[in-house]
Parts: sequence; C-alpha cells; structure tokens
Amino acid sequence: MAVVRPFRALRYDTAVGGPLQSLVAPPYDVIGPAEREELQGRSPYNVVHLTLPDSEEEAAASLAEWQEQRVLVRDPEPACWWLAQEYVGPDGVARRREGLVAALRLEPYENRVVLPHERTHAGPKEGRLRLLRATRAQLEPLFFLWDGTVEVDGLGEPELEADEGGVVSRLWRLDAKFTDAIVQELADAQLLIADGHHRYETAVAFHEEDGSEASAWLLAVIVPTGQEGLTIFPTHRVAQGAGDASGLPIDPPGEHLPGPVLYRAGRYELLVENGFLDPEVVDRFAPTGVTYTPRREEAVATVDRGEAAAAFLLRPTRIEDVWDVARRGQVMPQKSTFFYPKLTSGLLMLPLD
Repeated sequence: MAVVRPFRALRYDTAVGGPLQSLVAPPYDVIGPAEREELQGRSPYNVVHLTLPDSEEEAAASLAEWQEQRVLVRDPEPACWWLAQEYVGPDGVARRREGLVAALRLEPYENRVVLPHERTHAGPKEGRLRLLRATRAQLEPLFFLWDGTVEVDGLGEPELEADEGGVVSRLWRLDAKFTDAIVQELADAQLLIADGHHRYETAVAFHEEDGSEASAWLLAVIVPTGQEGLTIFPTHRVAQGAGDASGLPIDPPGEHLPGPVLYRAGRYELLVENGFLDPEVVDRFAPTGVTYTPRREEAVATVDRGEAAAAFLLRPTRIEDVWDVARRGQVMPQKSTFFYPKLTSGLLMLPLD
C-alpha cells in the first residue's frame, strides 16, 4: 500500500526572505548554466543555491544559516497541502493541474507500490546522494501519478502563490478531515513516478545507508490522472548520428504526426513502428550524440542549421501506455515522457529529522 502522511513543511518566510517570486526555481535537472546564474542573481536566498550549489557543504551551510535567520521556518503542525498549477502548454492551450502534497513512505520497486517507467543513469544519482547526505532534507518535491480522481471544493484563498516561468502555483493547507479521507483512499493505490526517477532511487539508497525512520520519507506531489489538466507532450530527439535509421519518404507532416518521423537533409521519413512506442522505435536505431527538445520546430531548425545530422520527431506517449509499461515491470528509454509543467521548487521542503 502507498503510505502518505502530513508533514511539517519547511518554507520561506517572505517577510524575511523577500517575495516568493524571487525565491522559487524550476527543478534542478532542467536548469542550464545561464539560468542558474540568473536565478542566483534574483536573491541570495533563491532555492537554486540549495538545489544546484557550488558544493554540497555550501548547500548544507546555507540551509542551516537560513533557518537560524528565519528565512526558512518550520511549520509547527504537520499538514497535507493541495497544489494547483495554471499553465499554457507548448500547444498554446491553457490548463489547470492539481494534486496532493504529502510525505510519501519509500518503497522498493519490487514491492510494486511505486512504479518507475524510465531508465536512469548513475551520474545524476551520485550527485543527488551527496547533496542528500549533506543537507538531510528533501529540497524538491517528486511528481507521482495516481490512477484516480479527487474533487476539492471551497478552498478559499491560497496560503502560498508564485509564478515561475509563466506557471502559477497555488497551495492550500488541507484540514484534518479531508487529509484523513484522501490518505485512506490512497492506501490501496499504486503510484507511478512521472518525474523524479533519479531522486527517488537516490532517496531509497540514502535510506538504506542511513537507516533512520525520518529518511524513509520523501516529499511527493500526487496527481490524480482523472483530470483534463494532466498532459504529456513529446520529447523530440536531435542526433549527431542517426544510427541505421531509415523509413518511407513522406511529405512534410502537419500538426499531428502519422508516426515517428526522421528528419534529415531537408527530407522527412516515416519510421516503422512494429508495435513499439515512438521513443522505443528511436532507441532501437541507437542514434548518437542525442539531445532533447519539446519543440518540434526547434528540432528541425537545429538540423537545418547544420548543428545536427538528424531529428527524430515523436508523438506524445499516452498516459495509458505509460501505465501499461510500468505495470508490466518494464521501463522506457530516458525522456520518453514530458509531463508539463514541471513542479516549482522552493514552495515546500521536507527536513529529514
């Protein structure tokens, strides 16, 4: 069973730290060097100083200092929260995505309570493990899916609100009655990791070495799938080498792709699927020097500029296909899904004490 519970959040006191807008950031793994520098310049207390520090020791020192200065304060009582994110997707459509924020008990994958759907790599996990050891805090939430529905009405004014990159996040503290009801409803649930595979596996590894009850928990946003605001967009591949890929020549495709498409030398080719999902089709060709973009026009333009040999244009992976792969105990290639928007970092944190 999935075990969730209220938690005593560590969060910014804006009367001391300044406007929340200047303190939040995207997740660490989507921040490039230029954006990191820009975020650091917004405020000496921006969360990126913790999530992407110059050193793990510096992050731990900053975290302790900010609590002493009461830039960050700990809620006196545990609570679960309700998160709503309003955004405009890459397709230009305005949507609202909602979910529960709670502490989630770690479960090894073999227990089939928490399911992965993408492969991970050792490098990112090593860096996150060092940071977790140094700070002993879950600094950023992980994004999970729950195959269910929840309706929340009458929340009133949010307690926290911030706009990060055009995504407006609002948070409401939930009362004990609603918290008890949703915790009970989640007791029999399987949860799918939407975003945060590396951090989840890092948290499991840290708990195995630390052994404390506090380290058995992480900060989770659990999003019910039965809502229109949950969207998956494709992540297109831009490659320096297309491997042995080849397909049927086609005219330039319209808005909706007929299948996975290879673009090179100004020509489009439709790739044969043979029952595989689009990211799996591309993976089988073993392209080299791959980078990723959610924007099809950017992938094509990169090839046209001569900066890459080919682009693989993909259709969005359907949520039911993601669940199917995960429930079979399989995983997809890295960046097979692009859940948009990302979760904003810096709204709530979970100390492991």
